[in-house]
Formats: sequence, C-alpha cells, structure tokens
Amino acid sequence: MTTLVGGIEAGGTKFVCVVGTGPEDIRAQVRIPTTTPEATLGEALAFFQQQSRHVGPLAALGIASFGPLDLHPSSPSYGFITSTAKPGWRNVDLAGPFRRALGVPVSIDTDVNGAALGEGRWGAARGLGTFVYLTVGTGIGGGGVINHQMMHGLIHPEMGHIWLPRSPKEEPSFQGVCPYHGGCFEGLASGPALHRRWGGQAEALPENHPAWELEAHYISLALANFIATLSPQRIILGGGVMAQRHLYPLVRDEVRRLLNGYIQSADILERMDAYIVPPALEGLSGAAGALALAQTRVLKDMPVLEKTG
Repeated sequence: MTTLVGGIEAGGTKFVCVVGTGPEDIRAQVRIPTTTPEATLGEALAFFQQQSRHVGPLAALGIASFGPLDLHPSSPSYGFITSTAKPGWRNVDLAGPFRRALGVPVSIDTDVNGAALGEGRWGAARGLGTFVYLTVGTGIGGGGVINHQMMHGLIHPEMGHIWLPRSPKEEPSFQGVCPYHGGCFEGLASGPALHRRWGGQAEALPENHPAWELEAHYISLALANFIATLSPQRIILGGGVMAQRHLYPLVRDEVRRLLNGYIQSADILERMDAYIVPPALEGLSGAAGALALAQTRVLKDMPVLEKTG
C-alpha cells in the first residue's frame, strides 16, 4: 500500500505521531510530551496539518492509545478515554478532534492492541493468527489477536488488572500500587511497583538482585494464565521493565516450571526461546500499529492481519 496514512501512539508520557505507510516507510515523525489534553492534542493536530501540506494528504488516521477506551462505534462517547487514572484525561474525546479537523476517517484502539497489530503485520508475530502482546512498564497492559482479529468484546482486554496470588517472598507490608485494585498484576509488577517496593529505579538494580526473581515470578504467573485461557501461538513482551533483557530467560524458565508439563506443545517444552520473545519492531510497535489501524479504514474489506500459508 502506497497511500499515506497517519498514526498516533498515545502514551501516558508522550505521543508519537507518524506519517507513512509502515515501519520501514515513515516520512515524518514527532514526539510530543503528554501534558494536558488541550496542549497535547493541539500539538499533534498541528503536526498532521503541517505534514498534510508538506508530505501529502492523509487517507486516514489511526490512534493506539492508553485507556481504558470506549471502542463501541454506536456509543456517543466512541473514541473517548474513560476511567483512566491519569490526571486530567478522564472522559476526554481523543478521536473526535482529529476526525473533525483533518476530515479523514479515524480508527482507534488500545496502545497494546495497536502494538500487537504492528508486530503481527510487520514484526515478531508476522504470519501468526493468535498471539498476545504484553507491555510491562509504567503500567501493564496486554492485547492481541485471535484468529487474525483484534481482541474486543465487552470493552477490550485489561490484562494488567488480573489478580495474581502473592508470592511468599513478597513483603507483607507491600499492598501494590494500582489505584483501583492494589495488588493486581500491574500493582505488583509494574515499574512503579518495583520502585515502591525496592526504593529505587529498576534499571539501577543489579542483575542478581532478588527483585528480578520476584518480578519474573509475577510476570510468569500472568503468562501461564494467558497461555491456559487464550492458547497464543506466541507471546511478545515489551515495555520499559523488559529492557532488562536478563528477565527473558528468568520468565521462560518460570513459565515452564509453572505449567509443569501440562501444555504439551513443543513450542513450550522445547522452543521457549522462540515462544516468549521481545518485540521485533522495538520502539515502533505502537506507532506501526497505529498506521495499520489507519490502513484498515482505507481498505474496509482488508482483514486486520493477512492470513499466510
């Protein structure tokens, strides 16, 4: 596809805005700090208006955003951020201002569903029909694809807010950091949880620090649940916490131990290194997914992910 589209990876700390056709053909890009809705959306809109004049008109715009989001097209608040804990962003219309100002179709989904879509079309899950993308960073979120279609339903997946059993090695006084649930997956294993529990930034902790064994245990508990319920063909782990690459072998070993031979698949029993993997698109997963969301609006009959083989 050569038609130019726009994409926004809307994160809690920054908006990444791109114009192009895919991760290998990005014509323009800007990073905008996430401050107030008025300032952030205004800067993003000005970028796309400028690029429409300089690079060429956009056929559509895709937004992959932090949430929760209202993704029901028939809802009066479709495209709104809803019950977010981020100050000032609750009940903000995210899609509407771009649709009205740019005059193009706008497609919106969660940041993690967007990242999953990007990795499925161009990255670590290319050619697969069912997979999960999980980000472990300031927050924890998960999205993915089942039978080549994005996960949607009542709202959208909130994988970071599943309940996990507390480790016996957990400090009794630590109750988690999630403002809604305390000790859910995000409350126990996000970057802020690491900081609160250990009193420092995660990247400053040495590889042999007990923090990483505990972190790997919580991530592995969640992955074992997702494997048992969704049966993904691959799991992609991204986010700032997973920049600590020594976590991957710890997680793979712990997942195998927790499953205890019950899931009889060679991918788990013999090829775990290729089953739980980092993103192939690295920092472009979300932005690439936003471009792919826009492309699905240009070609409405286009499947979310092409079937191969």
